[in-house]
Amino acid sequence: MKSKALLAATLVTFVVPAFGAITLGTAETFAVLGASTVTNTGATQIRGNLGVSPGTAVVGFPPGIMEVGTIHAGDAFAARAQADLTTAYNTAAALPCKFNLTGHDLGGLTLTPAVYCFDTSAQLTGALVLDFTHGSKSGFVFQIGSTLTTASNSTVSLANCTKDCYIIWQVGSSATLGTSTKFSGDIMAKASITLTTGVNMCGRALAETGAVTMDADIVFFMGTLTPPGPVMVTGNGQIAIPSPNSTEPDATGTGTASFAFIADPIGKGTFFSYLNYVTGLRIYGLVENVEVIEIHPDGSPKAVRFSGACHESLPQCSFAVTVEKASESGGSDQFGIAITGRLAEARSPRFISIGQIQFH
Repeated sequence: MKSKALLAATLVTFVVPAFGAITLGTAETFAVLGASTVTNTGATQIRGNLGVSPGTAVVGFPPGIMEVGTIHAGDAFAARAQADLTTAYNTAAALPCKFNLTGHDLGGLTLTPAVYCFDTSAQLTGALVLDFTHGSKSGFVFQIGSTLTTASNSTVSLANCTKDCYIIWQVGSSATLGTSTKFSGDIMAKASITLTTGVNMCGRALAETGAVTMDADIVFFMGTLTPPGPVMVTGNGQIAIPSPNSTEPDATGTGTASFAFIADPIGKGTFFSYLNYVTGLRIYGLVENVEVIEIHPDGSPKAVRFSGACHESLPQCSFAVTVEKASESGGSDQFGIAITGRLAEARSPRFISIGQIQFH
């Protein structure tokens, strides 16, 4: 039985729950994700990926604008995102409720991080303030048994939000945001989501089994366009370089350069070594940053960039390396490097003649 607590329009304090178990997976890359269709009217602006699966229909782009991101209409990446959405939805729904707000309008309340629940529907009329008094590791989960509805010109605003402010709206059926609503957080609706005219949403509209419908809205998510989670990359091998050496970055030849590395975002045993047999240039250093820069249609990493500084015993320099895994079995992986500082070299990505790249 979910506990009940009457909330006045004042600040409520409590122990902050742990939300680390809720992850959106590849759905994190989407600003809008539908199951049957995604339909738009008017000059909607989207920042983040937009997708639909298992349906394939995305209607109204243009006039809708993808400011940042890609449309995934019924592809493998959208299907994977839907599967991850289902996992996240079920995880959010299973959290223990801290405060039961059944029968209370969210308008006029100022809340602090916790799990709030509604046995049936939830309504917002006016202004709701979410106060992150416990810092960036705290967050809000709203568990709504049936529908979520906001009145026109309603607002969900944030206070004391510094970074990674976590807000989940888990909706048992459908969500409808009224005209000119200013909304914050990620909506995970079991059925459909409707954003009426002029909604400004900082978050995600993710519908598990139904449609997402928009009309001249703004949906900006705060996230990354590549799947979350650390990607460790290892590799060793050789690439062809000009002999004699050429300053042209695309030049190839019969000479070789060898490399070996472990690029681990966690920083355990991470290193990079490189030796150009034609020029004699040799560097060694620790990898400091690892970034997925390109993905396959199914969301798996395709290309990774890692960088760092040369070891202090060498002339001051830094390195940035781009590696790409072959798309087909038996294909050749690629390796490119840029070294800057007192030591310098630039080699555009070229096929590895001996060795291979591994993503973990």
